[in-house]
Amino acid sequence: MGKLENRIFVMGDIHGAYEQLLQCLRRSNFNYEKDILIQLGDVVDGNPYVFECVEELLKIKNLIAIKGNHDAWFQHFLDTDYHPQSWNHGGIATLESYLKHCQPNGKIIKTAKGYKSSLNAGDIPENHKTFFKRQKLYYVDEKNRCFVHAGFDQKKPFYAQEEENYYFDRRLWKDALDQQKLGSIIPLTKFSQIFIGHSATTRWKTTEPMNAFEITNLDTGAGHQGKLTIMNIYTKKIWQSDFNIHHYLK
Repeated sequence: MGKLENRIFVMGDIHGAYEQLLQCLRRSNFNYEKDILIQLGDVVDGNPYVFECVEELLKIKNLIAIKGNHDAWFQHFLDTDYHPQSWNHGGIATLESYLKHCQPNGKIIKTAKGYKSSLNAGDIPENHKTFFKRQKLYYVDEKNRCFVHAGFDQKKPFYAQEEENYYFDRRLWKDALDQQKLGSIIPLTKFSQIFIGHSATTRWKTTEPMNAFEITNLDTGAGHQGKLTIMNIYTKKIWQSDFNIHHYLK
């Protein structure tokens, strides 16, 4: 599995951090034609380079893109011309990015509840729309490794969850941390490994990936003042970007 053509990488939440995305790909010597990248979602919101991030990801031949909650909000805009969070929670950066490239003379108006602008779903390039439409809620490989943005409800069968559980539910990660503190050694799920994002490790005052039982959290704070992380899933070697100082996400 050490051959270049067989390398598989997993990457945490990007949040429009284009410079950090390039750094991770270059530092890991990622091969756009041969390597596989599983990206754990939240490509949008947080930094005003979402357009560039999507363009870069579209260059990767073997990309498996997972849907994050921020991506789901943007997808709702693409489907309806309405952003369910009024471009809050870092969405203003996504709005700025697409206005810059798709409607340079467009203006953003701050409202009591958030933001609005002249940007319409029809302004977004078709290949970008397709990118978000094709994002997966989860990916389970032949080794029973699960890749999902947030987690899932352990009380329900994995394949019978409400859609938003996969990209919003933090209970799996919270339970893992709680059980770890109690000294438990029993795996929480039937998966051999689980890779998640969504819960930035900066909340626990680290920009390194965190592990609890079979779960690895790779959201190392690119949407805040942290770093972006890419990991080789076979060797567990990681490469990280520089700290992100141009963050919008709040």
